[in-house]
Amino acid sequence: MTNYNVFNSSNRPLYTQQMNTYVSPGVEATPDAGAAAAGRLFSLTTGNVAVASGSSLLLQVVNPAGSGRTLYFSQAIGGTTSAASLILYRGGTLTGGVGLTPINNLFGSPITSVMTAQQVSGSITGGPVSIMSIPLTSGAYHIRLPGTIIVPSGQSVTFSLGTGALTGSINVSWWEF
Repeated sequence: MTNYNVFNSSNRPLYTQQMNTYVSPGVEATPDAGAAAAGRLFSLTTGNVAVASGSSLLLQVVNPAGSGRTLYFSQAIGGTTSAASLILYRGGTLTGGVGLTPINNLFGSPITSVMTAQQVSGSITGGPVSIMSIPLTSGAYHIRLPGTIIVPSGQSVTFSLGTGALTGSINVSWWEF
């Protein structure tokens, strides 16, 4: 192999040399894509919900005790018709509302999520711990959480969009192993 000068002269462009030993190009993908291909990426939506003044749109995802799986949040996407705050809480208690069923992003996969989910317009109680709070203007939002929020069995996480008279949505996705 020829010896190359590791220093560039001042009158030449930056010297580089690349060598690719792969016969086929490599493929790079996010953890979300790998989880989706394995049938382990799930999504959940509140749909568009009208929220009364003084209330918030709440979406809680619970990883039941003894589930044997860990939840890794991927992202939160949604929108609001007026200024609001998106707050992510660890824990908390929701009263009333509707149960939601997570959808596997690999259509036709027999794998189901072990997580339970609940949606309600109201307020959160039970001593939740605020993890992050993001002020929003009216319009769409997209918060990437590529595996940075991890929910082991016996724990829950709650998304809150509000407080105020608005129409909003919260859409979350996660992978679980």
